[in-house]
Amino acid sequence: MVVYATKSSGKYRRKYNRNTHRSMDRIEKLKEFMASSPEDNFIRHALAMEYIKAGNDAEAQMMLENLLNRDEKYIGSYYHLARLLERTGKKEEAIIWYEKGMQMAKEAGDMHSFNELRAGYEDLIY
Repeated sequence: MVVYATKSSGKYRRKYNRNTHRSMDRIEKLKEFMASSPEDNFIRHALAMEYIKAGNDAEAQMMLENLLNRDEKYIGSYYHLARLLERTGKKEEAIIWYEKGMQMAKEAGDMHSFNELRAGYEDLIY
């Protein structure tokens, strides 16, 4: 939880970053769900998304890479992993995951995901 002080009416008050607090609550709940359903990729993906919201890119990257190494057909995670890598300056890794995601989406006949991945890929390389 992030705490910071603000000056209001000559006095300092504490404010809490509610979004970070909510993310931490959701992370804990998702960890509980994952402990009871360790094979559930939806929970793994959701947990990675919460780590991103909480600013924990390293944990999110690890979760997404583990998910995709376990189940390469979980197409929705390719885009998020590639965007995270792109945002954190890991361009070459992002390109690899975009390409792999496009391949998997094409094989699955998921043209919506393919187009999203291709758009992200093209934005990155051009």
